[in-house]
Amino acid sequence: MAEIILFTGVLALFGLAFWLTTVSDDDNGGGGLMQPVLVPVRVRRSR
Repeated sequence: MAEIILFTGVLALFGLAFWLTTVSDDDNGGGGLMQPVLVPVRVRRSR
C-alpha cells in the first residue's frame, strides 16, 4: 500500500512540475503577461 501512495505522490509531483513549466502566458516564461514598454522620443519643433 505504501508503494502505491509513494508512486501516486511522485507521479503527481512530476505532473505538477510539467504543468508549471509548460503553461505560460508569455513567450519567455518570465511569469506574468508581457507589457509593452513606451520609450519617449524627442521631437524638434523648430529648426
